[in-house]
Amino acid sequence: MCTKNVVSILQRFILLHPQLIDLSLDRINKLAEKLGNPEKNIKNIIHVAGTNGKGSTIAYLAASLIASGKKVDSYTSPHLVEFNERIKIGINGKQVLISNVDLENILLECEIINNKSPITIFEITTAAAFLQFSRTGSDYLLLETGLGGRLDATNIIEKPLITIITPISIDHQDFLGKTIKEIASEKAGILKKHVPAIIGPQEKEALLVIEDRARKLESPLIKWGTDFIAYEQNGNLVYEDGHGLLDLPMPFLEGDHQIINAGVAIAALRHVPENTVSQKYIAEGLLNVKWPARLERLEKGTLNNLMLDGSELWLDGGHNISAANVISKAMKNINDRNPLPLTLIVGMMQSKDSKAFLSYFSSICDKVIAVDIPGQSNAQDAKLIKRNARDLGIKTFIAKDISQAIKIDNKNKVRILIVGSLYLAGHVLKIQKESGH
Repeated sequence: MCTKNVVSILQRFILLHPQLIDLSLDRINKLAEKLGNPEKNIKNIIHVAGTNGKGSTIAYLAASLIASGKKVDSYTSPHLVEFNERIKIGINGKQVLISNVDLENILLECEIINNKSPITIFEITTAAAFLQFSRTGSDYLLLETGLGGRLDATNIIEKPLITIITPISIDHQDFLGKTIKEIASEKAGILKKHVPAIIGPQEKEALLVIEDRARKLESPLIKWGTDFIAYEQNGNLVYEDGHGLLDLPMPFLEGDHQIINAGVAIAALRHVPENTVSQKYIAEGLLNVKWPARLERLEKGTLNNLMLDGSELWLDGGHNISAANVISKAMKNINDRNPLPLTLIVGMMQSKDSKAFLSYFSSICDKVIAVDIPGQSNAQDAKLIKRNARDLGIKTFIAKDISQAIKIDNKNKVRILIVGSLYLAGHVLKIQKESGH
């Protein structure tokens, strides 16, 4: 867990700017310059934007590159349990979370150099991450945007090795725009002149925006469905592009949408200059990939002990309608293999449309149990979630916490999916971790 000193520094960072989110590159550019522009001393950056699948795509990239013997750093957000999760360092054939000592040192260094100038917490911690990555000497940095792309703090990098845009859908409208075109314009902001870009499957409007931006920058596009494709065949994942066909194992991560995420990652690996990631290492990556709270089955821990033997507990941080679509399909496929009544335990943030989200599950779930998300002042009231679920014809309850929610179904064998928020997912993983599992 983060030390008290790290927590204290992060709390001081929150006070530096009146808004938690204020998309701009001005403040981080000024701080980066004072720090000596550490982002310019990082080699082989793969920059990833999109609405869904960014983290999973990075996880496949990391697993395959590590299997091939590369040292791989990564920067992702948000964290689930502890802040250190955002900054992973490649060492001894694996990735480890940044140590509390290193984290405290880079945060203090940035705090001193910033000298109380206005800056958001994401901006100053991103600058700190760049500072750390500039000192590791790793072979690759896998860099995930925090929000959007064009004005995201990670976008101060000038010449990534490759950019990736995963599927774009409606989310974060308050910051990125109300339409797919507006949101796609923000995501396409990570494209760089002459830098190849891997483009996951997109709605037509989003793709047109990306293609227009790429033409202006002369950025080569490698597009899903045109230049590469991945699909399941006879229990294997088949990947095809202009270089040939790969017959691979299915990804370890659950859900048909993971075929897309894996395919996008493979396309990126196939276009890395002087690529040394062979089919063997890609296969190893698909089998060894780990990404918490993405259709993750929780099999040991405090919460499992509250359930009847033979019941299943699943966790996913999905929180928008695009995520609801793919998660509901995955749960239906899981049920086809092993039928069990499905209970959703749902907590969401105020900015999310819980009724639209739950509509994807109305035909497959037995009941919804609504909960408030602990420690989140902007969490959606469980009463609203309950009302929206009932409007959809779903039997609904409210529980005071996760444990009580699980106990509602501890008399029968059931499949429980906890879903709706990464903050809720983090809370669940913290409970499991504190149990010693």
